[in-house]
Amino acid sequence: MKNIILKTILLTFSLFLMLACEGKKEEFTYFGGKIINPKTDNVILYYQEKPIDTLYLDSNNKFMGSFTDMKEGLYYFIHGIENQYMYLEPKDSLMIRLNSWDFDESLVFAGKGADRNNMLIDCFLAYEKERSFFYDTYTKNPKDFKEKVDSLLDTKMETYENFVLNYPEETEGYKQILKIALTYPTYGRIERYPIAHVKAHKKNEFPEIEQSFYEFRGEVAHNHSDLMYYPPYSNYVRNYLYNQTYALGHKPMHDHYSSKFTNDLLATIHKSIECETTRNAFLKQTVISHFFNKSSCELNQDTFDTFLSLTSNDKDKELINNLLSDTKSVHENKKLTDFQVTDYNGASHSINKVIKGKNSFLFFWNPEYVSESYITSRINYLTKTYPEIQFIEIKMNGQSRKHIRAIDIKHQFYLNKESAAHSFLTSKLPRAILVDKKGKVQNCYASISSNNLKPYLANLQ
Repeated sequence: MKNIILKTILLTFSLFLMLACEGKKEEFTYFGGKIINPKTDNVILYYQEKPIDTLYLDSNNKFMGSFTDMKEGLYYFIHGIENQYMYLEPKDSLMIRLNSWDFDESLVFAGKGADRNNMLIDCFLAYEKERSFFYDTYTKNPKDFKEKVDSLLDTKMETYENFVLNYPEETEGYKQILKIALTYPTYGRIERYPIAHVKAHKKNEFPEIEQSFYEFRGEVAHNHSDLMYYPPYSNYVRNYLYNQTYALGHKPMHDHYSSKFTNDLLATIHKSIECETTRNAFLKQTVISHFFNKSSCELNQDTFDTFLSLTSNDKDKELINNLLSDTKSVHENKKLTDFQVTDYNGASHSINKVIKGKNSFLFFWNPEYVSESYITSRINYLTKTYPEIQFIEIKMNGQSRKHIRAIDIKHQFYLNKESAAHSFLTSKLPRAILVDKKGKVQNCYASISSNNLKPYLANLQ
């Protein structure tokens, strides 16, 4: 039904495409469509993390791109802060229609290649809908959990076989992706079961699990480097690595990961992931996410030393060394060193005057690492929850003076190139500093995304 509606709405556009491309259909691959309520003026097409082209919307919010020598495989497109994957083949004429207010749920494909891509979207939406199913299923004992999950996997494999039967022309490459999209999210949740089960029951011991519980591992390739950027695959591998690390004898961890666990996880990644690029990416993601999850001034130096000894990426080493330097440049229980911030009228202010006499939360952010929509959601929630604290947003990059519209502009600033604050922001990673009304630092490196931030905010309030 979705396809019929879409084809009707875009009939004129489709006819234009067919006429314009007559005689070239055998030579080009086309990707286009329409964005309702666009967030930006473009759509960016990627292949394996590399941008292929930026396609600009016209006055009717439509776009179109043509490509020669297009490789078969997984691509994804970005509009605003949202993205979605699709499988393209040479000579496809694939069109999309979506409403940015309801991005994934409204996305529909039409044209040559539509059936396979609508199927992938259905897989993605099914994964999202299964969250509540697993919240309940995680509470069950291993035997009952496995029975439920096996039944779900049987249904997914039936879906796969029916699709392959009805669309025999699909390539082996696409069939592999479809099977991954259908089954790997469930495999990942099986790997996550031990820790999810103890969290659901607030236990401190893992349940006893027989080896047959993980019999599916024999069918899973853990080193498919071309798919490491595809969420159903990479999320499974990440859950597998954590489960393997817990199996070394670690107790369940609920609030933050110990340095011993993080070191063992880094070693597991180094041993398990063969592709150097992928291995380095997992190592960096792990050491940064564990540091941010802790959300405090305390540094586990041995964890960073382990990372620096294992990664072969010099840029990642520089990033982490800058992060360590940044953390050590601001000291807990000491007065915050003054620096200048600029408001969105262009006036410069001393940060000490801005926060004078007020318990304050200073959030330094960089558009490269955090979106405006996430900042809006999180800061507005924290402002309502902790009304006695002043929340101030400071953009690191002063080249763009555009403020976040959904947050009070009086609490938004940016840093010009000369600001002394850059001395403790060399990594450019987002950072929050909590300062009491006397100007003393209560937390020198907090994260707005971590639950471990709550006690610091409660104490400050």
